[in-house]
Amino acid sequence: MERKIPDFSGTWEMKSSENFEELLKALGVNIMLRMIAVKAASKPLVEITQDGETLSIKTSTTVRTTHITFTVGQEFNETTVDGRPCTSFPVWETDNKISCEQTLQKGDGPKTSWTREITSDGKLILVRQPECPLNFMRVMFLYVLFRKTWGSIATATNLQS
Repeated sequence: MERKIPDFSGTWEMKSSENFEELLKALGVNIMLRMIAVKAASKPLVEITQDGETLSIKTSTTVRTTHITFTVGQEFNETTVDGRPCTSFPVWETDNKISCEQTLQKGDGPKTSWTREITSDGKLILVRQPECPLNFMRVMFLYVLFRKTWGSIATATNLQS
């Protein structure tokens, strides 16, 4: 079965965020680092390039720039939002949504996950969620397309839901 893969490519500007400081607190990040992280993350710019199911995501803030490249359906290494090395496994949750579970490579701490979704009105929603006593907690970042980077329109066969 063949289906169209959504195009995440472009430069995205954050318009709003919810519960980011609470996430850092739940992950045990000290107050000084939380204050710096919240201030730095207030206006990130996210650049996504895409080749089929392979995405390259560069997130730039005033404090640091991070970069990940992954292929949906394949494990890859990255760091959690609080800097812990992890192994991540992204999958298509829906036609327009990638879901990713993160497993720590060493040490303790809450398990985390993220999703990235393109909405029907063309927005990008990034949700980060810790597995902790506050299971209802989730952090949501809403991005709007700032500049379109034209990527290839891709199709894939035999994708799992």
